[in-house]
Amino acid sequence: MIPFANAWPYDIITGDVYVQNCPFCGSDNVLLPMKPKELISVREGKKKLLIFPCCHNKVTVLDSDADYLLTDQKLR
Repeated sequence: MIPFANAWPYDIITGDVYVQNCPFCGSDNVLLPMKPKELISVREGKKKLLIFPCCHNKVTVLDSDADYLLTDQKLR
């Protein structure tokens, strides 16, 4: 079980995946280099390296649900 501290909320808007703010640098409305179909493959067990375009910090997305990305490191 992944702790809630490793989860970060996301939104899908017009086919793009956004986070309200970056957990590393605090930038607002960050467009992630990820598509909704990739979220489905993550839910099925495939890991995804996610690089935030605002500050180039990296996390590995291990799982997702309808609201949160679950990662391998503490984000909160």
